[in-house]
Amino acid sequence: MKKQLFLLFLMLPFMAVAQNPIIRNQFAADPTARVFNDRIYVYPSHDISAPEGQRQDWFCMADYHVFSSENLTDWTDHGVILSQEQVPWGKPDGYSMWAPDCVSKNGKYYFYFPDAPRDGRGFAIGVATADSPEGPFMCEPKPIRGITGIDPCVLLDDDGSAYIYWSGMGIRGAKLRDDMLEVDGDLETVEMPQGRGSFQVAGKNMDGLPEGFKEGPFVFKRDGWYYLTFPWVRTEGGTETLAYAMSKSPLGPWNFKGIFMAEHADHCWTNHHSFLQYRGEWYLFYHHNDYSPSFDKRRSARIERVLFNKDGTIQEVKPTKRGVGINQATDKIEIDCYSAVSEGVFTQFVDSADTFKGWYCTLPKKNSWVKYNDISFDCLDEGYVIVCAKAEENTEFCIRDKKAKGKVVATLKMTVLSEQGPFRRDMRGQWLTLTAPLNYIPKGVTDLFITCEGAPVSVDWIQFKNRPKYFSVVPKGSLPACPDSAGFIRRWLLQEPIPKSIPSNTVFTDSYLRNTFTEELANIGKQKVKSYALESETYNVRLFRFGELWANQTYGSFFWATTIIDCEDEIPIVRLAVGCNGASMWWLNEEEVLLLSGDRRMVEDDAMSPRLTLKKGRNLLRCALVNGPGLSDFCVRFLDEKNKPVTNYTIIAK
Repeated sequence: MKKQLFLLFLMLPFMAVAQNPIIRNQFAADPTARVFNDRIYVYPSHDISAPEGQRQDWFCMADYHVFSSENLTDWTDHGVILSQEQVPWGKPDGYSMWAPDCVSKNGKYYFYFPDAPRDGRGFAIGVATADSPEGPFMCEPKPIRGITGIDPCVLLDDDGSAYIYWSGMGIRGAKLRDDMLEVDGDLETVEMPQGRGSFQVAGKNMDGLPEGFKEGPFVFKRDGWYYLTFPWVRTEGGTETLAYAMSKSPLGPWNFKGIFMAEHADHCWTNHHSFLQYRGEWYLFYHHNDYSPSFDKRRSARIERVLFNKDGTIQEVKPTKRGVGINQATDKIEIDCYSAVSEGVFTQFVDSADTFKGWYCTLPKKNSWVKYNDISFDCLDEGYVIVCAKAEENTEFCIRDKKAKGKVVATLKMTVLSEQGPFRRDMRGQWLTLTAPLNYIPKGVTDLFITCEGAPVSVDWIQFKNRPKYFSVVPKGSLPACPDSAGFIRRWLLQEPIPKSIPSNTVFTDSYLRNTFTEELANIGKQKVKSYALESETYNVRLFRFGELWANQTYGSFFWATTIIDCEDEIPIVRLAVGCNGASMWWLNEEEVLLLSGDRRMVEDDAMSPRLTLKKGRNLLRCALVNGPGLSDFCVRFLDEKNKPVTNYTIIAK
């Protein structure tokens, strides 16, 4: 008999979105982060593929987007806020809209950006203004006089003064006028080399910085210290670090302190960044070529937490895949953006032709593990886990709480099933998105570990879901219920399902069912199984979900359901109308009244009993239902001679 491989998840319990990179549908370099109205806004540059006629081996940027978040995890793209065609003084095909900044003063937002001017070489810096951090922004007709360069940054000091910094002939800085559109102070005449003329330059060089290439200044203030931070190539032929200097004055002189982020390990040439304080914590926004590992002119924004020493110096920041922020358990968690891994664990692109689909993580051997921290389970009440995984052979892996040998949250098994089972496709090595019911739910914010318990397994993502509320428990002493407006009976005493070895629903013939149901009816009260008084949330009583939630028994199950109907008066000439998924038999006051055999779908009023009488007082309605490899549920009501719902009775379940 040919065997097929199938990922079978046993029910046990296991927040959108992974962190780095934070923008996952486009390249987003040079991220400047600001807080407006208690929300984080990130203004990055936007790397794109160079169109025909442009340098194919260089940076290419035509517009700016803005993104926002209030939890550092879920980011909203507010779309394009400025494009090169909208800059009156810029080249409409310059593709030179490099690192920007945005600040707010007196209720207005000022967006500073570099661009290639129409009537000259190099770069100029312009300003666009808006009444909202999301725009729309209106561009000023001319760039800022006296600034030739790139990467503007604006500091708003405690006294309301504003200072602008940029890269050009080193790093320069100048005070802005109150209108935020012009440099305050005289311009300096600078002679160009080799007799190529002169030009007017604002501000002054930032003194005290190290030798070597520097760009991308970002200045912020903390505890009375001004920090001038910048990308710096510290060795000839090297790539950029992130370095900084400190001063007690916004324009220096500066005391160089060293680097706070080393060169990228994969030799991505650039790095560009900003610092942000948000809700008491400091964060570093920077970029890396995550989605373009073979071409470092297309970058993606990242975030890390920042710590300071007692003397105000910055502790070294190490890049991580995990980044920052608390994920909700109900978010899709990309575990390839892990906090830590055991030796040998590796990641690969899901689709190397479309890198924005992200990565997956492979656990290569038994006891391999992946750690993902800061997941909040406060959002999860009663649910299940969805896992996207693949493997080539039988294996088992677990989701554990707090440590690699911690309490098992979910166990996921790969099981070989024969062709007699419900799964007949060969799924070896394919990505499968399957569910596992919950066994244990961690409390509060915790760390999760994915652990390999056998042969290698690859995992793309995991996500917890709150299960739809199929039933509510009927407390003891509750008042009787009534049928719903359509006459359907929703309150039942449901007995835990009894496992049955049933390979196919084709065995559900009348004779098979009568023999099976008669045998089980004789055993009522003998089996040591629990019963639950439940109210179905819908007219459709989902026995499959009942078995899943209360007994970890779903397919191949035998169910008993009973309810008591109390009538003030006799109700003659009614019929029992039933629909079910599975096969079922129905008794009224211990008399068989209806049998639904064969492989059925749940259809309202699928079968009708002969004419019946609901006697005055108490009536017992009982159902036996069995399923094989399929779902199981039922709906039932009484109809009168005109096929109208009968509702003049009450229901109890005990």
